Amino acid sequence: MRASLTFSILILLTIATASTYAQSCNCKDNLEFVMARIKKNYVGYSDKVNLQTVKRFDFLTDSLLAEAGKVPTYQCLPILKTWLSFFNDKHISISYDDSGYSVEQIKDYYAREETTSWTALSFKDYLDRDKAVLDSVEGVWKDESGAYQIGIVKDRGDFIGFIIKADGKRWLPQQVKMRISKLGNVYGLKYFRAIDHSNNILSIYKNADTLTFTDGKVLSRWFKNGPPVSVSGKQQAGTSTEKPSFKILDDKTCLFQLPAYATLANVAAVDSILKQHKNAIKNHRHLIIDIRNNYGGSVLVYDKLIPYLYTRPILTEGGSVLATEENIRDYYSAIPANIPDSIKKGFVRNLNVLKAHLNQLYPLYPVDTIKLKEVMAYPKEVSIVVNRNTASAAELFMLQAKQSSKVKLFGERSSGAIDYLEVVKTKLPCDIYTLGYPACKSSRLPDFPLDNTGIQPDVRITSEIKDWVGFIQSYKER
Repeated sequence: MRASLTFSILILLTIATASTYAQSCNCKDNLEFVMARIKKNYVGYSDKVNLQTVKRFDFLTDSLLAEAGKVPTYQCLPILKTWLSFFNDKHISISYDDSGYSVEQIKDYYAREETTSWTALSFKDYLDRDKAVLDSVEGVWKDESGAYQIGIVKDRGDFIGFIIKADGKRWLPQQVKMRISKLGNVYGLKYFRAIDHSNNILSIYKNADTLTFTDGKVLSRWFKNGPPVSVSGKQQAGTSTEKPSFKILDDKTCLFQLPAYATLANVAAVDSILKQHKNAIKNHRHLIIDIRNNYGGSVLVYDKLIPYLYTRPILTEGGSVLATEENIRDYYSAIPANIPDSIKKGFVRNLNVLKAHLNQLYPLYPVDTIKLKEVMAYPKEVSIVVNRNTASAAELFMLQAKQSSKVKLFGERSSGAIDYLEVVKTKLPCDIYTLGYPACKSSRLPDFPLDNTGIQPDVRITSEIKDWVGFIQSYKER
């Protein structure tokens, strides 16, 4: 059986939670934990911390350690993110999850945050009374989900955004979520507090009754008096759905969509769809495979697509795993139960190999070649639709597919999350936070890096074009 990289199977281990946050949430302790874990276990560490970067890295590390010793526990997340951002790796992450704590514990943890004397009732009176002199940013704003409702009002030369309605745990009425400045007609964001109350460095843009928050990419939008129907009641074009699907578009073209996270659980669903529609695919000239907004998962999900696009032997990716005790324990030992026995045997074999090569960078996945006996007459053309959110295992599929003479890539440059893979998850001492980092390194490195640059399409589709699938159909008719 050919070797396959089974990237980013998110395995979250069950770890007993402490009775209160304060026991293990000192920021400096958590930062030191992250630093030690990354240094020993992140497969890209020695590539990123080198003679050219070590001075900048040491300065950043020392300054953040000093800062971490001073901040409240709930202001630690930005410090952790800033240190991890040095590595510029999209597979490195810190996630927040307080589900192991009671509502009262969570409320108590954030109870001493900044508040205002404004209430929903006093704010309504203010808006009704002073309509003629209100700034256009003042009023009631809701996020896209409608779960958060804030009041924005003048406060000491700025504007504050305070909670009117939220989740009732992490955020309570009258707590201040943001502070906005105004210079001329331009609004600026002094701070924006995330779900865990940590300060996020964001930009704000106001366009009529819409506030957009970004950090280089759009993170959220807030709407005065609530989101329009087109946002709240209907899925937007280009957003991901959860399940793979198949559709016959016309007598020449059929469409297969896999725009969600391609987990191992999707292997059976993809196989079933392709089996059900095998005759349709083989009797249509053109197959469109839409993997926009597919953030990765496992390349095994794509295996059954290969015969439809195959024209000649396909070179597969190889990779080496940093076989530390922690990586083996927290990722490679946690073999999913709900997978076919044939796949499970491969995981068990890999686990035993890594245990036999402890603390080595071991070439677990050799470069291999896919050779099939048949080149299918139909489909004659395969178009793969990608965008900047197509990442990880989906990009590995792109690298395989583009070796076929049948295939053209359409859309945008892909994400560029493909050099370091197989994400290990571990709880921090403050176990509302989980650290993720990759343990596997592509054999393309160092000669052919793709992280953050991505894979370019053969035919670019701009954002002004709303119907990308329709564009591809028209392109093929030329």
